[in-house]
Amino acid sequence: VRDVIEMEEMKAEKRDISIKFNERYDRPIYVRADGDQIRQVYINLLDNSIKYGSKGGSIRLRFYDMDENVLCEVADDGPGIEAKHLPRLFERFYRVDKARDRHAGGTGLGLSIVKHIIEAHDQTINVRSRQGENSGTTFSFTLKKAK
Repeated sequence: VRDVIEMEEMKAEKRDISIKFNERYDRPIYVRADGDQIRQVYINLLDNSIKYGSKGGSIRLRFYDMDENVLCEVADDGPGIEAKHLPRLFERFYRVDKARDRHAGGTGLGLSIVKHIIEAHDQTINVRSRQGENSGTTFSFTLKKAK
């Protein structure tokens, strides 16, 4: 995760966004997952948070050690997403604001790819968001812990 954060920090700095990662744990947490694919998940989620988060805001990466899984979160403090769009966010080519997305770049495939990768690992991904200034959006997914 650290290498993805380092790679994305330059993009974030252009929008005056800080990326916060709390990595204090009693012991390392290992997961059973394809490292390159999970790296792509983080790239896509961070890219979205940078593009659509609030200028001058922050992005937080968090991990929660659960019984058999690790819960991973990427959260921003951007303007949030209207509730009617949430069920369709992971569809291919779906865009909340077509004009803004074309200006910001992207293909409309990022979240679809993220969902496909997480589901290929037999895990789930969810999104929570409220529309409003600094309400934010949180993407959370699980990964199976290595034994």
